[in-house]
Amino acid sequence: MPLMRCAVLDDFQGAATASADWSPLAGRVEVVPFAEHHADEDELAVALADFDIVVTLRERVAFPGTLLARLPRLKLLVASGMRNSVIDYAAADAHGVTVCGTASSSTPPVELTWALLLGLARGIVAENTALREGGPWQSTVGADLHGRRLGLLGLGKIGTRVARIGFAFGMDVVAWSPNLTGERAAEAGVRATASKEELLTESDFVSIHLALGDRSRGLIGAPELALMKRSAYLINTSRAAIVDQDALLAALHEGRIAGAAVDVFDAEPLPADHPMRTAPRLLATPHLGYVSQDNYRTYYGQAVEDILAFLDGAPLRRLP
Repeated sequence: MPLMRCAVLDDFQGAATASADWSPLAGRVEVVPFAEHHADEDELAVALADFDIVVTLRERVAFPGTLLARLPRLKLLVASGMRNSVIDYAAADAHGVTVCGTASSSTPPVELTWALLLGLARGIVAENTALREGGPWQSTVGADLHGRRLGLLGLGKIGTRVARIGFAFGMDVVAWSPNLTGERAAEAGVRATASKEELLTESDFVSIHLALGDRSRGLIGAPELALMKRSAYLINTSRAAIVDQDALLAALHEGRIAGAAVDVFDAEPLPADHPMRTAPRLLATPHLGYVSQDNYRTYYGQAVEDILAFLDGAPLRRLP
């Protein structure tokens, strides 16, 4: 019997096979990591035509019905995490494709949020670059956290943990989301603001922790950015589409906010000529929120479990 073939998408760091023991699949499945990203549906249809199994990383590659229809050999799609907004589950079912997920920790995005916030506030990248390249000694004056207001757009699992760290820094933490109640905020020790506008107007740091949906898409545009203090900072480790990218670029270029830190973009990987690469007052990272050793061990270790269970006729962690 010929081996089944498994494509592991977007293995940019070559970490997929190193993060888990894939040997239990030996003799049953040929595992092929893809170091390059395929964003175009036609490219994907060609690249994946000979694969029975695909392991996809977070929501980087969309699997709409049009693509699934072009992959008649595909039988199992494994997504890292237990929620994926870019897979057409109904189409997968119609084409006989089983979709499974894995666990995912919220700790890495919380930690990255604070790495970005602190790096932005204290000019870490600019000062490190100047020191290494023989630039001026002390060229920035850091923004203080103690006593300043941290405004959280979203107070779910991640937002609540970000709030706790804000308290440790002595910050005044407030929150808003469309569904947030005063009682829920109080449970986290946070004050719920009356409106998004109040949060944006009064906060020194604004951090986004909302799921992307119809109500959050484009939530922060030019009018909202105009409400922020000129001394305020925006941090987005959630989803790029929550913030109008053109409006953010304009605000940064015109100095209407002190700066922004982002980990998510409207195109990923970011094209070489994308304006986000050269925007002033911007600290940017290549979507590292979920990228940690423990998360990768979970993603790929459980992907192996999902594949074995599927081969044995008892799929695990089925989605949705």
